[in-house]
Amino acid sequence: VAGGRALRWASGRAPARGLRASPRARSAMPSWIIDRYGSNEVLRFTRDMMFPIIHFPNEVIIKVHAASLNPIDLSMRSGYGATALNMKRDPLKLKTGETEFPLTLGRDVSGVVMECGLGVSYFKPGDEVWAAIPPWKQGTLSEFVVASGNEVSFKPKCLSHTEAAALPYVGLTAWSALNHVGGLNQSNCSGKRILILGASGGVGTFAVQLMKAWDAHVTAVCSHDASPLVKKLGADDVIDYKAGNLEEQLKTLPLFDFILDNVGGSTEKWALDLLKKWSGATYVTLVTPFLINMDKLGVADGMLQTGVTVGSKTLKHLLKGVHYRWAFFMPSGPSLDEIAELVDSGKIQPVIDEVFSFSEVPKAFQKLEGGHARGKTVINVISRQ
Repeated sequence: VAGGRALRWASGRAPARGLRASPRARSAMPSWIIDRYGSNEVLRFTRDMMFPIIHFPNEVIIKVHAASLNPIDLSMRSGYGATALNMKRDPLKLKTGETEFPLTLGRDVSGVVMECGLGVSYFKPGDEVWAAIPPWKQGTLSEFVVASGNEVSFKPKCLSHTEAAALPYVGLTAWSALNHVGGLNQSNCSGKRILILGASGGVGTFAVQLMKAWDAHVTAVCSHDASPLVKKLGADDVIDYKAGNLEEQLKTLPLFDFILDNVGGSTEKWALDLLKKWSGATYVTLVTPFLINMDKLGVADGMLQTGVTVGSKTLKHLLKGVHYRWAFFMPSGPSLDEIAELVDSGKIQPVIDEVFSFSEVPKAFQKLEGGHARGKTVINVISRQ
């Protein structure tokens, strides 16, 4: 599928067609927005959010059928990462009189293409697609959203929009950590011992399934009540972190080839001791201080501090015979193409904790804020998905 995408993009220019307005020639749309950072009370419903506009030839407008929430939405609502994200939104500081508000949250989308830029040949209006929108762009808790064509992929045929909306952001985050950063793939995972810390959340449930699809041996760490779900997803060993000292429990097991850490905190102090030494074993964490450093120290000092931190940790652990890495979400339509193949082949399924209607977005945030999610919190923007 990814190869087909490349071939079609390389086949020549998109068919020429005249510029035209959106089908309904609308200027505003319903959306959940925030006008300032804070807790749940800053969420506001409006019918007057500016309708998205195609600014670049490679962009598409998607009619949102379903979206979902991720922990980053809670963090962004509170202002986390604002310094770095605003720099990405306006790197040349051309919009001196404007701010990021009103800001629409939500990163996942499953929906239908409504309009394509002149440079888009891979999609056409009416195509059912899914995507994860980068956090520096307006989000998906709206009737429509604009995305770059290289961020979009055809929705898996076997999933409804509600089901599909549960996967893109967590799937791409796990794919970034395991494949792009960790170097794991279908041809080199057989027999490898993988440890996943925080296995019952959105990224964890996807990572368990991906590693099993690639024939690895998976040890998953979660709470006792989440164990049946994680076992159902294919985990070979499930460790209850509440059943005693987690470090001591894991030390009784054979050493690991790879660790994915969705938890952070104190786990980093001992988790790398569980890796096989001098064998290429790798620890990848999704909990990094990059955005926090930039918020606290500013762009230049924050980047410098981050570089020093990751450099010192990488060297420290390399001298002990293991690799230390950070990973981040990376938007990628081609990676979603590969994930869609795994979904349609039955190797990966969405894990949904609860579904809310579009009018219940504040309740969905409260649900996510409560923690202990078993999969994703999904929003049906259009009912009956």
